[in-house]
Amino acid sequence: MHAATTVGAAAAGEFAVVAVPLKVVNDMPVQQLAGKIVLDTNNYMIWRDGNIPAIDSGEKTVHELRQEHLPRSKVVKAFTHIQAPRITTAGRAAGAPGRLALSASSDFPEAVEVVTRLYDQFGFDTVDNSPLGESWRSGPGQPAWNAHEHQTRDELIANLVKARRTA
Repeated sequence: MHAATTVGAAAAGEFAVVAVPLKVVNDMPVQQLAGKIVLDTNNYMIWRDGNIPAIDSGEKTVHELRQEHLPRSKVVKAFTHIQAPRITTAGRAAGAPGRLALSASSDFPEAVEVVTRLYDQFGFDTVDNSPLGESWRSGPGQPAWNAHEHQTRDELIANLVKARRTA
């Protein structure tokens, strides 16, 4: 490992993890992320991010806007409804009773496949909540978000179905 700029880190990896809020004015290293799978761990928080009309109206999800900012990347919403410390402590072996699940949303099946492999390595099942237009179902305030780190696969599926648009 070594220190790098955002541009250097984006250029170096096979895939990238974006753990910063979306900004209305794109400041992502678009060229360096072109062709790469980008795991977007962001959740839209009005108190932090300000109002973004396209999200507030339900016209777009935060992850669809990230995809627009990175048009040549393959954005996947991942790791958004679990607290970071639990990523390495709450996992269980595949097939274990009570194994927890996390969702992934993307317009690119290969991006969901990468996240599925990562989730499995950390000890979680995956629920594919694609495309990006459906990613709001696991966002803040929705049942999947509220139950965030205590859902089996069946429970997560049920919570995604219970989600309701607020806009």
